[in-house]
Amino acid sequence: MKQRGEKLYQRIVHAIVEAIDQGRYTTGMRLPGERELAEEYAVSRPTIREAMIALEIRGLVEARHGSGLYVTAVTPQATDPAELDIGAFELIEARILFEGEAAAVAATVIDDEAVAELDRILGDMAAVASSSPEAVEADRLFHLRIAEATGNTVITTVIDMLWTLRDRAPLSAHMFAEARREGVHPRVEEHRLIVDALRARDSAAARKAMRDHLRRVIDDVLAATEVEALRRAQSEIAEQRGALAKRLHA
Repeated sequence: MKQRGEKLYQRIVHAIVEAIDQGRYTTGMRLPGERELAEEYAVSRPTIREAMIALEIRGLVEARHGSGLYVTAVTPQATDPAELDIGAFELIEARILFEGEAAAVAATVIDDEAVAELDRILGDMAAVASSSPEAVEADRLFHLRIAEATGNTVITTVIDMLWTLRDRAPLSAHMFAEARREGVHPRVEEHRLIVDALRARDSAAARKAMRDHLRRVIDDVLAATEVEALRRAQSEIAEQRGALAKRLHA
């Protein structure tokens, strides 16, 4: 049963830990695949992905031999919600809601100076390597400037808080770090579409461009975490093949 204030992926973590405690999953046993777990718990695959990464970070499961995640251990702290926090997908979902509407509001009141500032930030973003810290900072500044353009300090504060959580919440930070390692970086062209809509003072287009951009971020993080799991599995398989070859040629 979901507890008050408990995040959706935390409920999945607790349910799996409870299943381990009850002997449904024992140490060394393979967990069901993401699709099967998503159907069982009636949640999305991104929610399952966050739960699996949270369990893996804490050493309760591990990727093994390209065949999925296996239970490694269960500790007395396993059900402590204080150790869990905000995941990337939950955070981006909130950004779609708040930043989409912020872009729509900004389109109605933004002035030429603010649009020119956004153009300048995009120029800075394009001038540096997409994988550089400068590009990430330009990305953050771009979104904050749009929030500021609304003229609403509460909107600005909320969006600034969401960006702070992106880097400080351990689970979210871990997932975005994995995405960066797999080549996910700010896309100038997507940001340009947002500026074009703001320049045209088109609220609907600004909202759509912002939401489309952030939905692409969800797709990128989902793909990147899949790639990371596959990379680890392939590395393990290569090691096994190497050991087998040595035995066969001994």
